[in-house]
Amino acid sequence: MVQINRPHIGIFGKMNAGKSSLINALVGQDVSVVSETPGTTTDPVKKTMEILGIGPVVLVDTAGIDDVSVLGTKRVQRTQDALDQVDLAILVFAGNFDEYDRGLMETCLSRRVPFFFVQNKTDLQHTNVEIKGVEVIDFSCQQPNVNVLLRAIQTYLPKSSYSAEVILDDYVKAGEEVVLVIPIDASAPEGRLILPQVQTIRNLLDIGATAVCVKDTELRSYLQQHTPKLIVTDSQAFKYVSSVVPVTIPLTSFSILFSRLKGDFPAFLKGTPVISRLQDGDKILMLESCSHSINKCDDIGRVKIPALLEQFTGKNLYFDMVTNLDPLPEDLSSYRLAIQCGGCMVTRTQIMRRLEILKTAGVPISNYGMTIAYCSGIFERVTEIFRKRR
Repeated sequence: MVQINRPHIGIFGKMNAGKSSLINALVGQDVSVVSETPGTTTDPVKKTMEILGIGPVVLVDTAGIDDVSVLGTKRVQRTQDALDQVDLAILVFAGNFDEYDRGLMETCLSRRVPFFFVQNKTDLQHTNVEIKGVEVIDFSCQQPNVNVLLRAIQTYLPKSSYSAEVILDDYVKAGEEVVLVIPIDASAPEGRLILPQVQTIRNLLDIGATAVCVKDTELRSYLQQHTPKLIVTDSQAFKYVSSVVPVTIPLTSFSILFSRLKGDFPAFLKGTPVISRLQDGDKILMLESCSHSINKCDDIGRVKIPALLEQFTGKNLYFDMVTNLDPLPEDLSSYRLAIQCGGCMVTRTQIMRRLEILKTAGVPISNYGMTIAYCSGIFERVTEIFRKRR
């Protein structure tokens, strides 16, 4: 089965604790710049590698948490932000264990980020540090015992972060046919498919099912001779596709599949109907977890969904956009609804941490596909098959 998530493992600590050297030792290559000059690593640096028994992971090298230079506060903030993006934190110190190291530990505990400590440079200086309930590993990058690090990673990395996720395994069986409706329009990338389409096709192949890809313009003629188990469409084609597909054939979208895979499906089900209760002047927070070139006339998060919501509600609404994994606004109390994209370019851990903040603040949440379905009058229809499997 294809692995969809790549666990993110962050290396955190003070300047010159040997974080970059530790990554180089793990990877077996010089992928991070090593220097005696404090503050060499300025922004988080990512490197994909394969870990035996786990598979591909992303290692994140971060700036020193004790950087007090002119740019230090920004670097430290990016390091803090990176803690919300990792599945496991390796906290590195060399020699003295101080308030910075303890602060990192407390931050990990408060944010529920799994972690362990590495006491680095033990060939130069060794301090007998014991922390109740926390493992501290002795390590030297000059004489690296990589196996002890790999064992710790395998022990502390949550299995949910690297186990193969399912898209349609709980609904489609081997030998069944699923039709994937893929419109070719201005938003379709030339010469390739978008990631949710590719991952859905691969998932169906792993199941042993038959994946049939058609353009929206070809769907009607195809259904005249075939009755598939399920039809999955791009959410933006809901209006046409739902008019063509008989109600006897289950219908959903790629975005709704990913609301199960990467998001909080029950919370989305609960939050989406808030759309009908929106009032003039309400603020909506749009959450887009990737970066792409913006088509000002055709962008789904900035143009299409805002226009659809105002048309459906008949209200004047205000929209703010958060892109990539940028921090959420500090004050969330003014938002009536938050709408998350499918999250195909990030991990479930990263999305769920963001959604937990919103839920704690009492902000209802939806996702792109569910919002479009609700405003198209087919919300119940396209979520029905998965409501039974919560």
